[in-house]
Amino acid sequence: MIIDVHGHMSAPAELWAYKAVQLAGRGAHGRGKVTVSDDQIRESYKAKETFGAGHVDLLDKHQTDFQLISPRPFQMMHSERPAKIVQWFHEECHNIIHRATQLYPDRFAGVLMLPQVAGEPINIVLPELERCVKELGFVGCLVNSDPYENSGKEAPGMGDRYWYPLYEKLVELDVPVMLHGVGSKSERTSYSTHFINEETLTTVHLLQSKVFDDFPTLKFIIPHGGGAIPYQLGRFEAPTLRGHGKRFSERMKNLWFDTTLYTPLALELLIKTVGADRCLFATECPGTGSATNPATGRYLDDIAPMIKGFDWLSAADKKLIFEDNAKKLFKLDKVKARF
Repeated sequence: MIIDVHGHMSAPAELWAYKAVQLAGRGAHGRGKVTVSDDQIRESYKAKETFGAGHVDLLDKHQTDFQLISPRPFQMMHSERPAKIVQWFHEECHNIIHRATQLYPDRFAGVLMLPQVAGEPINIVLPELERCVKELGFVGCLVNSDPYENSGKEAPGMGDRYWYPLYEKLVELDVPVMLHGVGSKSERTSYSTHFINEETLTTVHLLQSKVFDDFPTLKFIIPHGGGAIPYQLGRFEAPTLRGHGKRFSERMKNLWFDTTLYTPLALELLIKTVGADRCLFATECPGTGSATNPATGRYLDDIAPMIKGFDWLSAADKKLIFEDNAKKLFKLDKVKARF
C-alpha cells in the first residue's frame, strides 16, 4: 500500500471566489459561506486544471492508494487583516476538505492548516484545531513558522515560548504537525524558495531549543525533504562534535521528514541521512512536481518507482516509507477501517 502524507485540496471555484470577496471587503459583508454541491466537489477532484490530469486520476496513475489532504498553503494569507477573514477562509477550506473525505472515504483523510494571523497570539488557532480533530476527524495539521509571509518582520522562532500553548494542545490531542510555510510577499523570494528556507530555519531552531525537553511527545514533520538540512548536515553537526551539546544528527531523531523531492539523488540523500524509519512517503501531487520529465516520460512527482528501484533499501524499509510509518504516526488504523 502507498500512503501519501502530503497532499493539498482540490476545490470548486466558489471557494476561491469566497476568498476574493473577503479580501475585497475585509469582512464588511459578514462571514457568509461557500455553497457548493457534492457533485461540484467531486468534479473538482476530476478537473485537469493545469496538471494534465485530475487529482484522483493522477493518484491512480501514480498508484497512490491513500492521501492526506490539507489547504493549499500559498493561498492561506496569514499576514492579512482583519484576523476574522483569515479565520473564516480557513474554516471554509476545512469544511470543503471534510466533505471530500466523506465523498472519498477510501482515498482521503483531512489535515487542517492552523488559522494563524501575524501578530496575534497563537491561542487564536486552538478552537479550530479542536473542531477539526474532534468534530471533523482530521488526523494532522500544518503550522506556519512565518505568518508574516516573508514581508520583512520576523515571527518568534519555533523554540520560543510564544508557541507553547499550541504545543500543549498538540500533545493533549496527540496530533502530528507538519511545519509548512505559506505565501511570500517578497519579490526576491518565491513561495517555493520561502518554504525551503523556513523548513531549514525551523529545523535548526527547534533542535537548538528546549522544545523536545519540555514536550518529548511532540510529532513534527519537516516537508520537502527537510529543506537544506540533509545537504548541509555537516555545518550543523560540526559544532556539536566540539562539545556543544548533543549531536545534531541525534537530535534529528525527534523529527520526521517527508519525501516530497523529485529526483532520485535527492531522495537517496534524504533516506540515507535520516533513515527509512524517519521518512514518510509524500509527493504533493498534484502540485509543483506535476509535470512530465522528458528524460523518463513520467511525472516528476511520480516518485514511488524511484524508491522501489533503490536496491540498497530492504523490502521492510520500503514498506516503512510507503505505509507503516504513516499508519503509526497518524494512527490511521483507528481512522479508516481499510487499514
